[in-house]
Amino acid sequence: MDLKLLQKILRMMSRGDVRELEIDDTEAGLRIHVRRGPGEGQGLAQQPQPVVQWMGGPPAMPAMPGAVGAVDAVGTAATGSAAGEAGEGGDDGEMPAGVEEFLSPMVGTFYSSPSPDADTFVSAGDTYGEDTVLCIIEAMKVMNEIKAESVGEIVELLVDNSEPVEFGQPLFLIKKR
Repeated sequence: MDLKLLQKILRMMSRGDVRELEIDDTEAGLRIHVRRGPGEGQGLAQQPQPVVQWMGGPPAMPAMPGAVGAVDAVGTAATGSAAGEAGEGGDDGEMPAGVEEFLSPMVGTFYSSPSPDADTFVSAGDTYGEDTVLCIIEAMKVMNEIKAESVGEIVELLVDNSEPVEFGQPLFLIKKR
């Protein structure tokens, strides 16, 4: 969700311009419902009662910088997916068996090549080694090379060049070997 949009919504809510608000972002797995004013059968005004629900489990968090996979609510590495367990994938946005997300280890700007006129570090179908640089993430004017830390193949690039990325955001789909 866009931070500026969220700030605008909060300002409108604080001014009292909005009586009821419902945000359902299934892509992020988030549902927010806020209602102001008298409730059913009540004559007194109520304070806003926000309801936040995560749909689909905890948000993805990397186990360590440059890690692949996610950390579940108790801090253990998540393995597999519903698609991998069922042996099918793609129909419901689930990944095929053996394909994992390579997550961003930091907040910053994603760069797919060392300079604007240079070739990209990796493309879909490329194989990589443990020390292969997959991309650069610029954070606070520092260019951070993000290395693979494993051996595998790039299945898909999920982020466009010069796009801002968040901590834990999927950058690539990979298949480890």
